[in-house]
Amino acid sequence: MQGIPKGAIRLQVGEEVADALSDGGAVLALESNVVAQGLPYPENLGTALRVEETTRAAGAVPATTAVIDGVVRVGLTDGELERIATSPTLPKLSTRDVGACLARGGTGVTTIAATMAIADLAGVTVVSSAGLGGVHRGAGVTFDVSADLPQLGRSRVIVVSAGAKKILDLPATLEYLETAGIPVIGFRSDDFPAFYCSSSGLPVPHRVDDLAEIVRIAENHWAFRDSGAVLVTHPIPDSDALPSDEVDAAIDAALDRVAAERISGQRVTRYLLDAVDAATQGRASRANAAVLISTTTIGAQTAVAYAAAAEQARP
Repeated sequence: MQGIPKGAIRLQVGEEVADALSDGGAVLALESNVVAQGLPYPENLGTALRVEETTRAAGAVPATTAVIDGVVRVGLTDGELERIATSPTLPKLSTRDVGACLARGGTGVTTIAATMAIADLAGVTVVSSAGLGGVHRGAGVTFDVSADLPQLGRSRVIVVSAGAKKILDLPATLEYLETAGIPVIGFRSDDFPAFYCSSSGLPVPHRVDDLAEIVRIAENHWAFRDSGAVLVTHPIPDSDALPSDEVDAAIDAALDRVAAERISGQRVTRYLLDAVDAATQGRASRANAAVLISTTTIGAQTAVAYAAAAEQARP
């Protein structure tokens, strides 16, 4: 492991990642929350290893992020992935939580918001996530907005995802992104995807069919002061997608139970996702794994395109 001083933060970059960054190679940052809490063991470990294999097959180096024993880690060993996969009670670290975890010498798994911040700190330009957080339904009363959205405005990275989950208020999420000045690019798609549904029924502002063009858009965007991330969305393959009507019906029924049972706070998201999985007889979990592979593939290809453009720009 290579240690890099970053102010008060202890940051360790895995040898494979460090070598790729030093050589100008392609690196893809990945969150670890999905490993610990997204799927049951051992399916989560198998999926995590498959995600890393998919990244390498596309020509990039995987850089899964986590905090382990008070150290920010960028690039995990198979043993460390297994440690996370078998520890479902590890705390989920968003950007607000990382400092406290580090100060206490703790271990935790990273959300996409924390992964963006860590990637930017470590010099990794491309981040991949299955589904982005967003504006929650009823946010006008609860003010419940995922930390992923403001972090997009802070970190200069390209984020590749399959849009955001249907349990969210997707029109409000797109409005937030517009207000925050975050470019939203549909890669080979005109629609904003909804995680394991191929379309939310909402259009994306920009469609791009070439990864090199996405890189050019990002470089031009970052030429402005205080610019943040570029969000690239790519839908789950149709063969793995769930029908929107079926997912909507499951969410509506679950929301009625949420109100009746007075479920609140962070418990709501997990409850809704579990309800959708139950209503689809486990097909939502299988779609979850499929969308991870899909976004990882596009993310790794984007990292390769970015590395190629950076190589060409060198004198």
